[in-house]
Amino acid sequence: MKVQKIAYYLATGVLTAIMVYSVQMYLRNPDAIADYFESVDYPRYLVYPLAIAKILGLVAIWGNFSKWLKEWAYAGFFFDVMLAFTAHKVAQDGGELFSIIAFIALIVSYFLGKTVRP
Repeated sequence: MKVQKIAYYLATGVLTAIMVYSVQMYLRNPDAIADYFESVDYPRYLVYPLAIAKILGLVAIWGNFSKWLKEWAYAGFFFDVMLAFTAHKVAQDGGELFSIIAFIALIVSYFLGKTVRP
């Protein structure tokens, strides 16, 4: 059980680090991110709402306030990671590695979070 708990916190930490990195990029350089979004046919206006949603999702996961809220946070991160992977693949910029790492961390965190009491 101790190994599972360590794996849960490690995976959740990796997911958190990737999301925090993404949020700081969105907030520090919104014009460049909006231009990138536009280049892969995502709307420019998503930069700030997506940054806020990522922060709230992390609060929901780490805060462990409600199972329902935590499930929605994981679902939101799942779609975010899948769309990021697709965008990086379409742009052929080589950035899909972080999406793959985030996806693996997301899946490990989600399933271990159900068996381990964080």
